[in-house]
Amino acid sequence: MYRQGDVLIVPVEEDAVPRVVADLPALPRDARGRLVLALGEVTGHAHAVVGPGTLRREAGPFGTAWLHLPEGGRVVHEEHAAIPLPKGWYRVVRQREYVPGAVRVVAD
Repeated sequence: MYRQGDVLIVPVEEDAVPRVVADLPALPRDARGRLVLALGEVTGHAHAVVGPGTLRREAGPFGTAWLHLPEGGRVVHEEHAAIPLPKGWYRVVRQREYVPGAVRVVAD
């Protein structure tokens, strides 16, 4: 497993990736060519992946994101050290927090 700030990246064997993931639309890259895993609402900084691959996300605020890196890649962020990722599939989980009456994704 890999963690960068409030983002957890969990390796997944290819045969364990749900078939429905193939039907999810691939998310576009940002203006810098990165796959953005989480965007900081306050700072504008991003946890992002550089390198060839695709990112797909299930609907909803807590929808699971699925990252496929056929050649590997790196997770980058303006305030964290880069993390190299081997080629393969990953499940991306955003940290959540409880506030009275609700659960929400952690805001950066």
